[in-house]
Amino acid sequence: MIETIVFDVGETLVRDDRHWASWADWLGIPRHTMSALVGAVTVQGRDQADALRLVKPDMDIGEAYRAREAAGRGQHLDESDLYPDVRPALAGLRALGIRVVLAGNQTVRAGELLRRLDLPADLVTTSGEWGVAKPSPEFFALVTKVAETAPERTLYVGDHPAYDLFPAKLAGLRAAHLRRGPWGYLWADDPEVVAAADWRIDGLTQLASAIAD
Repeated sequence: MIETIVFDVGETLVRDDRHWASWADWLGIPRHTMSALVGAVTVQGRDQADALRLVKPDMDIGEAYRAREAAGRGQHLDESDLYPDVRPALAGLRALGIRVVLAGNQTVRAGELLRRLDLPADLVTTSGEWGVAKPSPEFFALVTKVAETAPERTLYVGDHPAYDLFPAKLAGLRAAHLRRGPWGYLWADDPEVVAAADWRIDGLTQLASAIAD
């Protein structure tokens, strides 16, 4: 029985449109170019930050984040960035008595913005706040800790096989692969994903019935 569900953030709960558009504007390139570069590194199995380094190879991404904040062009997150099934799905799971945790590879600032949205969740945290990021085992050890239940009763939900599905399984957690966003669509029917995922879903509102079955 699943007692806690932990959700990835980017392209699981939050659309990345604004994120990449803002980076394109900051770097002075067309938004379409930025999207195409993100697609290219996705297909190559590279980290999404490599899309930024293709534009500016010597970029210090941490410093660039700080410069954007100082210029008043930092991270922004509001209701329009959420996928439409997020609130009903999270609220429905909590109504079933399931502990809901949001924990993904995001900055400290993103964690603050997520909490301002007052989502129906028991805990909202990020890799920036933890000081460790996916897919490291240390990240998923912390996921297990904040889940407050046994790993086999904890489900991690995400779109990226290499950052969400596979490391969650290695940590002893159950895992659901979400067919959403570039990574989710690209690897939805990959044999390794099919074999590893406890559940494969097209939307978050499918979770309640999936885990009940």
